[in-house]
Amino acid sequence: MKKEDCIFCKIANGEIPSATLYEDENFRVILDLGPASKGHALILPKEHSANLYELPDETAAKALILAKKIISRMTRALGCDGYNIVQNNGEAAGQTVHHFHMHLIPRYQGDQVGLGWQVGELTDADKNEILEKFQSTED
Repeated sequence: MKKEDCIFCKIANGEIPSATLYEDENFRVILDLGPASKGHALILPKEHSANLYELPDETAAKALILAKKIISRMTRALGCDGYNIVQNNGEAAGQTVHHFHMHLIPRYQGDQVGLGWQVGELTDADKNEILEKFQSTED
């Protein structure tokens, strides 16, 4: 179902013009207007889900298969050296538009795109706590 006040619903369904790379009955793939690198694209489902938690499993599976298809073509087209696939859930994780989407970010040697984090350490206490809590939750 489409959400009337969602800008990504409007873009995905063709109500707002976009630089469309690909479209089918379920998705539209567009070039990002604020790219991290040359060729940065977004996969937008046409049906609204606020994030990965709400996305139907079938749509999630199709999105990953589509990401593989698009980055394979874009790698050939752009000659990039690698790819980041980024998907944020919640404001704390950097999600600014609450419509599930995937960023496909071409990477080039020395491009200075900042997607990293400082490597921490998995302590025994954290490991044991996480394993215990995770195993006590149900799907």
